[in-house]
Amino acid sequence: MKVLIIVNDAPYGSEKAYNALRLAMMLQRDHKDAALRVFLLGDAVTAALSGQQTPQGYYNIERMLSEVVNGGAEVLLCKTCSTARGIAGHKLVEGARVGTMADLARWVVESDRVLTF
Repeated sequence: MKVLIIVNDAPYGSEKAYNALRLAMMLQRDHKDAALRVFLLGDAVTAALSGQQTPQGYYNIERMLSEVVNGGAEVLLCKTCSTARGIAGHKLVEGARVGTMADLARWVVESDRVLTF
């Protein structure tokens, strides 16, 4: 099964990115046969920035996203959203890369399940 998770919210403030990545990690742990993809849109593109520093005891989206990538998921950031937020060219979580709406459209039609956060 191919699962696509689309994240729209900033990594901190709401818990949508956190919950999306928690689900991604659970899918990787309990459903190893599922092919997982994550597409970051809007303010969610900042979730892939490297060097996030959070207070002790607070979740860290960079670490969570790295775990998802290391677990075999493909992660793309919207190019238009990244450019609009001035993060084009910044260091990203290793394995995350910039994609386009054409990539997202292709992923949607290739997926068995599409989840949005």
